[in-house]
Amino acid sequence: MKKKRVVILGSGGFVSSEVKLLLDKKKILTKNIRRKDIDLSRDNSGYKLKKVIKKNDYIFFAAARAPVKNINMFIYNMKILKNIEIGINKNKIKKILYLSSDAVYSDTKHKIHENSKTSPKNLHGQMHLLRENYLQNLYQDKLCIVRPTLIYGSNDPHNGYGPNKFIRCALQGRNIDLFGKGEEKRDHIYVKDVANIISNLLINKFYGKINLATGKVYSFYSIAKSVSKNSDKKILIKFNKRNGPMPHLGYRAFNISNLKKNFKKLNLTDLLKNINFQLKTY
Repeated sequence: MKKKRVVILGSGGFVSSEVKLLLDKKKILTKNIRRKDIDLSRDNSGYKLKKVIKKNDYIFFAAARAPVKNINMFIYNMKILKNIEIGINKNKIKKILYLSSDAVYSDTKHKIHENSKTSPKNLHGQMHLLRENYLQNLYQDKLCIVRPTLIYGSNDPHNGYGPNKFIRCALQGRNIDLFGKGEEKRDHIYVKDVANIISNLLINKFYGKINLATGKVYSFYSIAKSVSKNSDKKILIKFNKRNGPMPHLGYRAFNISNLKKNFKKLNLTDLLKNINFQLKTY
């Protein structure tokens, strides 16, 4: 039997690097496309990609400039999408998995599930939602869309507010700054858990949309407090006046029944239990 091959578009990124490591462990062939190999935002890149794709390839679409902060970044990501369309024929590939985001969902005080309302107010969420809808038209029953919530891990390139930033502050001996009292509650998922789920979804028969979250929410204050407590340095927590309303109404929780149904033995990392480990291995 011919070995499976996964083409990673956006190789070398925060999530895609971890996915590649797991695929290597599973001895699954990968073809890694970095920007320096094929810049998918450039004209003719779709035709270059077409030469790379082989019959029955599995595609991991993780190429994006994110988070989207302005219209130029939005257009850049749409150019990538256009060249994906040129480069990847639906009838040639086995499957395509798109790395989206929970930013596509509307703000709500209820737990979010895969059929929750998607009417994002920010450019980042709008970009992902537009990409999702376009990909559905292109690849239909060969498409899997993953929507991870906030991802944490030592190689996070964005130094995102939350565990990534708080841990880095502690390691540098700096105090942790919170917005308001840090009272808003969010779900955070470990990058290695995200990679584990994606590497399995890529090569199994799951199609459609699936949220990647832990099902648990913690306040930013509780995360900062745990980091301070587990640090070997004296780290103070500072509260700062907010300049605007809390993002996402101060609450972003998920119903992960779909995830549990498709991963019977899934053991998701608990953020607060993982903080001490993160402080030692960052």
